[in-house]
Amino acid sequence: MKALTTKQLYQAHQETIKNQEITDLELLERAGEQVFNWMHQRMQGSPVKIHIFNGIGNNGGTGLILARHLLQHGYNVNNYVVNFSKKRSEGFLKSYEAVKQMKSWPVLLTDIADFPEDIHPDDIIVDAIFGIGLNRESNTFVNEIFAKINELTAFKLAIDIPSGLYADKAPNNFDNVLRVNFTLSFQSPKMVFFLPDTGIFTEQWEVLNIGLDTEFMHTVEAPQLINKLEVLPIYRKREKYASKFTYGHTLIMGGSYGKMGSVQLASKAALVSGCGLVTTYIPECGYVPMQTALPEAMVVTDKNEKEITEIKIDGQYNAIGLGVGIGTSKKTTNALLSFLKENKVPLVIDADGLNIIAKNQDIISFLAPKTIFTPHKQELKRLVGEWDTDFEMLEKTKAFSSKNDCIVVVKGANTLTVNKNEVYINTTGNPALATAGAGDVLTGIITGLLTQGYKPLQAAIFGVYLHGKTADLALVDTGYQCFIASDAIDYLAEAYLDLFAQPKQEIQKEEEEGEEEK
Repeated sequence: MKALTTKQLYQAHQETIKNQEITDLELLERAGEQVFNWMHQRMQGSPVKIHIFNGIGNNGGTGLILARHLLQHGYNVNNYVVNFSKKRSEGFLKSYEAVKQMKSWPVLLTDIADFPEDIHPDDIIVDAIFGIGLNRESNTFVNEIFAKINELTAFKLAIDIPSGLYADKAPNNFDNVLRVNFTLSFQSPKMVFFLPDTGIFTEQWEVLNIGLDTEFMHTVEAPQLINKLEVLPIYRKREKYASKFTYGHTLIMGGSYGKMGSVQLASKAALVSGCGLVTTYIPECGYVPMQTALPEAMVVTDKNEKEITEIKIDGQYNAIGLGVGIGTSKKTTNALLSFLKENKVPLVIDADGLNIIAKNQDIISFLAPKTIFTPHKQELKRLVGEWDTDFEMLEKTKAFSSKNDCIVVVKGANTLTVNKNEVYINTTGNPALATAGAGDVLTGIITGLLTQGYKPLQAAIFGVYLHGKTADLALVDTGYQCFIASDAIDYLAEAYLDLFAQPKQEIQKEEEEGEEEK
């Protein structure tokens, strides 16, 4: 599934109309009917009052089509038109006439004084005011409507996108956007659903298929959502006659006095991800803790007791994960910069490794193509500079990736993997991962996958997916608050097994078919 821009969605509409030989109004009818089907399936004729706020464009037309279907099925509907302009789209006018023919006249809202006062907390509000066609700031009257609706505790459902949001940029004023419980997005989710600045305006979303042109949707270049269907083709099955050497040797480099846990987490995550061997390069103070906590790992120590000051590596490694807990002292910085100038092994760089590089960006020219950076937002700012909105952040990250031919994993609620102009949006994970050490585990998983022979982009995408899935699977046991980073490692096996697990409905169907055969 892809997150298309407004322009791309309009292109998809035109291709659909042309190739399917339908009219724009027929496509609008299809959209309104799909929203009705979604609601009807869940409400089953419930007498709950439904308040539909319609705009005067095609989104309002969709809302009026929804109202018509609801009325035909006996639902209790209050219909309003937010009259913010004299212009009317053809889709709105046709839909408006169809509702009037049912002897149902929408209430025209021309002033905030017209706002209905009888909306109960148990009612449902449907937002069909703007949709993706919004191209300028809404006027004062509409903003007052938004403020009124936002104050209400009734369940709020947006059609396509919460009104006041743009599909492709952040709003100028965040107060002038509807906050909804659920959004039904046509054919494609919107990028605003996945960025922290704007994702807050809808608690949940779902995509409704309105039959847009299949070939266009398949070939258009847009940010790609990553779920099980996308990662299954990436997965590399284990060989029957393999040995530990088949799956490569990982080096995890990092740690300093008081920060050895990060190396332990990354090293164990790399092993559990499936690589054959792991060696750690750490200061001397970490030798006993590392050998005790993770006997499966080999240990090489720097001559310094408390920090890494000179990097001398003996051995053949398939991938190196560096930076976790390493610190940014002058001696460590000099040692790391000297190492990076000579290193030819594929890298995953995290934490203080990123902070050192951010202050010495000339070193990036020495890094191998497709080096993987795994910053959180503050580390990313040190690399690419400040930004005003998340859309600007994304553009700066794409520019940084393109300039340096690297892969950037932007950690967050919806972790983004950026490879030049390609953006991959992870769909696994939850707030349980907002815990110390979770990023170290991710570094270990991605490095372990890279070690096993996954290509850098595959390792980043697959690693982020598995990392998020561990938290999803653990949730029933740990909840959000009690999940810790080592739990992500403990549930990594389940995340792998889940790739091949059948959905419950399929298992039930097979059991029922088996009973019938008996």
